Amino acid sequence: MKEPIITVCSGGSLGGWALPYITKANYVIGADRGAQFLVEQGFSPDLAIGDFDSVSSEQAEAIRHASKQWLGFDAIDKDYTDTQLAIMHALELQPAQIFLIGALGSRYDHALANIQLLEVALEQKISMSIIDQHNMIQLMEQKLTIEEHGFRYVSLLPYTETVTGITLQGFKYPLNLATLTKGRSIGISNELQNTKGTITIHSGKLLVIQSND
Repeated sequence: MKEPIITVCSGGSLGGWALPYITKANYVIGADRGAQFLVEQGFSPDLAIGDFDSVSSEQAEAIRHASKQWLGFDAIDKDYTDTQLAIMHALELQPAQIFLIGALGSRYDHALANIQLLEVALEQKISMSIIDQHNMIQLMEQKLTIEEHGFRYVSLLPYTETVTGITLQGFKYPLNLATLTKGRSIGISNELQNTKGTITIHSGKLLVIQSND
């Protein structure tokens, strides 16, 4: 059975801001310390997954007890991060949308690896957003309609070497069939004129980052 919305909770920066993305989901996955956050907030994860090396043995047992399903992995004998394991499972369920929270934080290597997971979802034509208190990050090709969601700024960064045919509708600073290449910051800090805007491109893949201060 397909789940319309899946929220994956990883072990990075989390807080009260994350709760709406958990409550609106039809299926919730906790990855390692992200599962601990879910349990602490009174949620029963549909799946807890990972090696659980970021929690104590007592916490791990509490997570196992509170979760509807548990998939444990050896901390050494695995090829993927806990977050990627969680995303792989979410993609198998073929949802309409995935929210990935707790994917950003002090570990920049993990943050970059998690951003690259957006491409895995995009290849399967599944909408996926990485969200924290200050940012919403999406990867697009062809067309994307975005809503403000409380994020004032919208920045466009080429994910591929070149992105062509960029056209913006509903933005303070419009573009018409523009080209962006890596290493140029011309796409930083645009703003929506109202609550929605549309981005279309002809070729390439584009990171769309909504943010606030």
